[in-house]
This record gives sequence, structure tokens and C-alpha cells, in this order.
Amino acid sequence: MQTDLSHDAWRATIAHFEHGAYWDAHESLEPYWLAASGLDRSFAAGVILLAAALHKARAMGSPRGGRRNYAKALRHLALVPDHYAGTDVRVLEARVHRALRDPDARPTWPWLAASPSLPPRADTLRRPA
Repeated sequence: MQTDLSHDAWRATIAHFEHGAYWDAHESLEPYWLAASGLDRSFAAGVILLAAALHKARAMGSPRGGRRNYAKALRHLALVPDHYAGTDVRVLEARVHRALRDPDARPTWPWLAASPSLPPRADTLRRPA
């Protein structure tokens, strides 16, 4: 499997992520991650852990737990090229890091393309079962 951000799981994950629904972003991508291998699996695992870091820090009130998940995410994303699957991976890491330090920061997905095919709005998505 090669990472394709137009895949339903990725579209849902990115939409949830951009709307601050970090638990839903995590849950949306998990089935994709389970089926992935190689760099795709590392990328998906890293994104899942970034979403989990934000969820822990914000929804659960555990900044320490957020930082721990962020550190785990970096170990997975270190294996992924800087630009992968239409995403600037290092900018994604930096945006989440900033959001963990600043509760008012709301990270957005760092697309590489000038006009990406945007995911659907999060309010139109069903929550994972």
C-alpha cells in the first residue's frame, strides 16, 4: 500500500485533525495503519501519535502525556522523508509541537501542493464505529 491522502481514512483523518477532533483523527486512521507497511506504516503511526498527543494534552488535560506521545511520533516520523505523500512532514511536526506549547494554536495540515484536493469538512463525517 502506498500512502494516498485521497483514501477515505486519510481524508477523514485530515479533516478531523484540522477541526481539532484529534481523537477522531486518531481513530479514523487506525485501520489504515494496521494494513500498511514500510514507510506508509511509519507515516500513519506518526500521524496517529501526533493526534493522540494533542488529544492527551487538550481533551484529557495531560501535557506530560501529550509530550510523551509527541516523542513517540517523532521516532516513527524520523524514518519518513521530509516531503511525503503531499505533506511537509517536518512542518507537521513543528505545528503540533507549537500546539502542545500554546493552547490557542490550532495546527493545520501542511500540504505541499499549491491547491490540494481538500478533505471533506469534519462536520460531514461519521465517527468511526
